[in-house]
Amino acid sequence: MTCADGLTLCRGCVRIQNLANCSLHDGGFVFETLGSRLQSVFDNLQKRGKLTEADVDIAMREVRLALLEADVNFKVVKDFVARVRERAIGQEVMRSLTPGQQVVKIVHDELINTLGEPGRLNLGAQSPAVIMLVGLQGAGKTTMAGKLALHLRKQGRRPLLVAADVYRPAAINQLETLGKQLDIPVYSEGINANPVNVCVNGVKQAVATGATTVILDTAGRLNIDEMMMGEIKGIKARVQPIETLLVADAMTGQEAVRVATDFHQAVTLTGLIMTKIDGDARGGAAISMREVTGVPIKFLGTGEKLNAIEVFHPDRMASRILGMGDVMTLIEQAQSEMDMEEAQRAGAKLASGEFDLDDFLKQLQQVKKMGPIGKLLEMVPGMSKMAGDVDLSSAEKDLKRIEAMIQSMTLEERRHPRVIKASRKRRIATGSGTSVQEINVLLKQHREMQEMMKQFQKGGRGRNALSSLLGGRM
Repeated sequence: MTCADGLTLCRGCVRIQNLANCSLHDGGFVFETLGSRLQSVFDNLQKRGKLTEADVDIAMREVRLALLEADVNFKVVKDFVARVRERAIGQEVMRSLTPGQQVVKIVHDELINTLGEPGRLNLGAQSPAVIMLVGLQGAGKTTMAGKLALHLRKQGRRPLLVAADVYRPAAINQLETLGKQLDIPVYSEGINANPVNVCVNGVKQAVATGATTVILDTAGRLNIDEMMMGEIKGIKARVQPIETLLVADAMTGQEAVRVATDFHQAVTLTGLIMTKIDGDARGGAAISMREVTGVPIKFLGTGEKLNAIEVFHPDRMASRILGMGDVMTLIEQAQSEMDMEEAQRAGAKLASGEFDLDDFLKQLQQVKKMGPIGKLLEMVPGMSKMAGDVDLSSAEKDLKRIEAMIQSMTLEERRHPRVIKASRKRRIATGSGTSVQEINVLLKQHREMQEMMKQFQKGGRGRNALSSLLGGRM
């Protein structure tokens, strides 16, 4: 992250601090509780020069408790701990100069093994490629259908959404609304149609219109029943989808494992999509479902926004859980959501001390596109632990206030803040719903940032200035 981002992501709108104090954070990290527990265990291990078998056993007991508390299936926990212990008391650890780090590596490797191989969508040579989404009511199928369609369009596909949940009028309306919002076509026959026929006709519509991918939003129930399973079996038999993906709510814990098993036995799943993963600090369902069913996790739903979908990478997720970060996903998100030319231009202006408030606003808005800062922080090595120690509950309001202040300025005022005198400050404060004092602090912090960067540019002693702005953390 550049210095420009440090300015953009300031706490309390006007205090230049590190990323952990940024206001985009909206809740817990994926696997927050599990990650914190495991990192604590490994911190203790790494403080020891050499490890005994007893040290390993104590650590494994803590790992077992951490996994169980995270709602990981008991059998999965038992097998996982056994594999780790067997390797941890072996020669590669006991003779290592850094045995604690070796244990962490073993846990990392076994987490990857448990989470499985990367599962990519199999769109094959079939056109249109048909993807059938199944799952219980409330798991987020309809929203995920829209997210998946947007994701595939970014990959160059031409998706068609099919509203096959004829039992819930709100589902059809919701999918049609999403289609309009995303400018993606939706095929629907209303609530009186036969869902099997809707899917068959939807595929015909895709052929006729040149769509390359069909996403079937099938009906869910509050509980698994014979009618539900019979219906999706009928759809699968008639349409022959290349992918049958279970959309499961990560917050349902152990119940999600049972649901996944039942669906897999009935219709042979090809993949899993975990939704609401941003609201589940435990995350055990994801680990359990992959291990118990043998079906790969293909996507994660990471928030409410329609771009809040991630391709699942087991190695990257394992690294996040253990606090090692996930730089590759961070880079991919930045490339996808940010205007890189604009970011480079802003970085150059910042380095020269010419970074004005208009640049500040543009960068803030760009970073916001990438999602809540909590999700960004967990991808930066070492930052997830820091974020857990910071109260960010009021930060979202702070972010809106700084945006309001800058947006209440004229373009001239943003580009030349020194013209902002008393009367202009009062106008800006009134327009943004803030105070003159807050305007003063914002302008002061901006001047200090410019001066600091000029000192760096000249090779002066800018480090002390930077340390001051960062709250004395350097």
